[in-house]
Amino acid sequence: MKIIFFIMIFTLIPINISADALKPFTSDGCSLFPDGTFKNNDLWWNCCYEHDLKYWQGGTYQQRLDADKELKICVQNVDEAPIALVMLVGVRIGGTPWLPTYFRWGYGWSYPRFYGELTPSELLQVKDMIEE
Repeated sequence: MKIIFFIMIFTLIPINISADALKPFTSDGCSLFPDGTFKNNDLWWNCCYEHDLKYWQGGTYQQRLDADKELKICVQNVDEAPIALVMLVGVRIGGTPWLPTYFRWGYGWSYPRFYGELTPSELLQVKDMIEE
């Protein structure tokens, strides 16, 4: 009886056993945050673009932490240290892969996609799409 129960449970749970196809890269700049100041509307837009590129591909928890720290440093380098701190807090809270948002960690892959090393096949997909 237990075996039948487990078979029923596992047939009802969607399990992705095939390789996922990476969606083309998209960036909306700083997502739900301004791309710059009133005087310079895209002052830190390039920081967000690079950050989006890393979020799109996803990967490990450490890679996300590194990407978020790099965003903070990039914004600090345009003399916006207070903004950089606010952005860091925002991406740490809002960029989690656990939420089905369009700006989550690993958003280039189908949801759910959590933390983990990219496979060689996935890395090749990333490389091919970046080169296009």
